[in-house]
Amino acid sequence: MINMEDYMKKQNTIALLPIAVFLVLYLGLGILFEYIMKIPMGFYNVPIIIAFLVAIFVACLQNRSVTFDEKLGIMAQGLADKNIITMLLIFLTAGAFVGVVGRSSAESVAYFMLSLIPARFAVMVLFVVACFVSIAMGTSVGTITLIVPIAAAVSEASGFGLPLCVGAVMGGAMFGDNLSFISDTTIAACNGQGCRMKDKFRENFFIALPAAILTLICIAVLSFKTDIAGAVSQEYHLLQIIPYILVLIGGIIGINVFLVLIIGIVSGAVIMIAAGNITPYELLTNMGSGASGMFETCMVAVLVAAMCALIREYGGFEALLSAIYRTFKGKRGGLLGMGLLVGLIDIATANNTVAIVMANPIAKEMAQKYGITSRKTASILDTFSCIFQAVIPYGAQMLVAISAVHELGYEISAFNVLPYLFYPMFLLASSLVAIVKIER
Repeated sequence: MINMEDYMKKQNTIALLPIAVFLVLYLGLGILFEYIMKIPMGFYNVPIIIAFLVAIFVACLQNRSVTFDEKLGIMAQGLADKNIITMLLIFLTAGAFVGVVGRSSAESVAYFMLSLIPARFAVMVLFVVACFVSIAMGTSVGTITLIVPIAAAVSEASGFGLPLCVGAVMGGAMFGDNLSFISDTTIAACNGQGCRMKDKFRENFFIALPAAILTLICIAVLSFKTDIAGAVSQEYHLLQIIPYILVLIGGIIGINVFLVLIIGIVSGAVIMIAAGNITPYELLTNMGSGASGMFETCMVAVLVAAMCALIREYGGFEALLSAIYRTFKGKRGGLLGMGLLVGLIDIATANNTVAIVMANPIAKEMAQKYGITSRKTASILDTFSCIFQAVIPYGAQMLVAISAVHELGYEISAFNVLPYLFYPMFLLASSLVAIVKIER
């Protein structure tokens, strides 16, 4: 157990200044670009790596009693953590997998499921398809980019409202992102808390499932109140579904995540080459592009680890923990405090992975103090980060969805979609129930 007297002795509130600098710089520039300069997806044009570099520079200027060489050593120790290395390798391997299977494979998944269901249930299918694709791909943004054009086609052909269709896709994407074994949020939460992915999956599943069922009920009610005009039909390739199915099954039964991804990469490569969809050279190029696409995520993990190592050394986390401990008591209070902490960081950064990585060290200390299991902690961090990320109007998920719709010639705003984000709303309710039910 953690000795609170030790925390009181070590705590140094000013050590948290680098975090404040990062949040002000990142959020301030995001507001400037997005809402004042009117730059499309301006919030995501903010160079997050530069913002973290400035924050680390501020951290290095603090605490003159520690030499710069000693500070470099402290940061190196933070980077040497096994969980950080594992996280980086999984990020890169997951990127390679997505590069191999490509967009056409995920489209086949979506259109295959839509072909099996009557038009009346098309929006419900969109939600289920988004759930499946997001679990398989491990990315909510990628899923939204892929499925939202299909959602627009469903709306146009069937008569369902476009905000309802987009909201269903976004909800399904967050469901999958929260549960996927190759999602960067899952990887960050599990490795940061030192728990197995399948254990965290089980914790999350019993929180997410009631929310998903209630979401389907709401969509069904609205669907039966809508006059149906037609259906969506599109060509698909069943063979291209196989890599996703293998990855999903392998992850659920608890096979090592690296082996699961390798199986997905190999099966995807064989199928894509055998079908004549790609040449070996193009395949290698796509694998490289997929892995390279994870560069920013990897660098953020590295920079956050370095910055947090300095903040911890200076006594910043002790100060923050002391404030949290005074406010939130017991297991229930600790879990709620973790959820609000990661949520507030996500609101400021508009990035749920960054929020989890930054909250990880604090949450781990809280879990030790209150006797909370690592899988429960990882589950709460991942769940609350997904809840907040889904509903912020400037989040990548919302911006990508709106942009995709606009490119197709439709007019829609984030505020049109927000009332139809049933899943994040029910997920919050389900999470709070799970916290209340936990033994003191």
